[in-house]
Amino acid sequence: MRVLVTGGTGYLGRAVVQALAANGHHPVVFARSASKSGLPGSAIDGDVRDVDALGRAADGCDAICHLAALVSLWQPRRADFDDVNVGGLRNVLAAAEGRHVPRIVYTSSFLARAPRGRELPMEANDYQRTKVAADRLATAAAGSGRPLIRLYPGVVYGPGELREGNLVGRLIDDHLKGRLPGLIGADRPWSYAWIEDVAAAHVAAVERAVPGSAYALGGVNVPQMRVFEIVRSIRGTRLPRRIPFPLARLIGAAEDARAAIFRSPPLLTAGTVEIFREDWSLDSSDAASDLGLRVRPLEEGVAALLSTL
Repeated sequence: MRVLVTGGTGYLGRAVVQALAANGHHPVVFARSASKSGLPGSAIDGDVRDVDALGRAADGCDAICHLAALVSLWQPRRADFDDVNVGGLRNVLAAAEGRHVPRIVYTSSFLARAPRGRELPMEANDYQRTKVAADRLATAAAGSGRPLIRLYPGVVYGPGELREGNLVGRLIDDHLKGRLPGLIGADRPWSYAWIEDVAAAHVAAVERAVPGSAYALGGVNVPQMRVFEIVRSIRGTRLPRRIPFPLARLIGAAEDARAAIFRSPPLLTAGTVEIFREDWSLDSSDAASDLGLRVRPLEEGVAALLSTL
């Protein structure tokens, strides 16, 4: 199949493009710097905010994997989150309809779902707020008969560039270099999913998922601190400090104020602290049975990641 991959140069996007190519598909990489990526398949430079460019990229495609998103703690212009995370999906839906593309795989986020113990999703920061809004748009589109499949990856980790989408790699790297002040919510569970396993599930979704279906692509559900216990067992490092929530909220509020005054990125936000208070474990059993999602042992994954740092 010829598969358009928006955000194909991102942390997860690159892995999805490579997995598609390895399985005999022809990826069409769509991103602002796609032509410089060196990825397999075709490359088209463009922005998901440009519906006409998306339409041209979708021409002749059998499926679209929409991964493009603004993944960031903060932006000086809040509307950028809306334009990319919500408007981008709206443009993909329009491009798919205009070119009669029969399958759309939309990559959402576990943060668009309600955490354990809550009935409704949170909207603690602009990234989460717009991913929740985009998820509602995707759910409505699927409910109206659009050929859309929704995927909700957990905390994706593995080798690769230490960018926004590679949170675990960045935290471990900072810890090894003595730059990590500590952990907020060290005992709260997250769902850690190896990047190649998540990418393989995307390929399976393109090939055989039923339109209208939705899957959590999680992994091992453990507290944050478990990652650093494994790092300690391999490298002999100390565990990070635990930052109490009251102190974290004060720091977040101060950083929010500084960002508003000086228009520079905060180190932490009050909304992000609220996210760290929750239980983000995922049940990925449906993806395991339908898409063949593998849940790689965390010890194996962290060891492989450490070998690259």
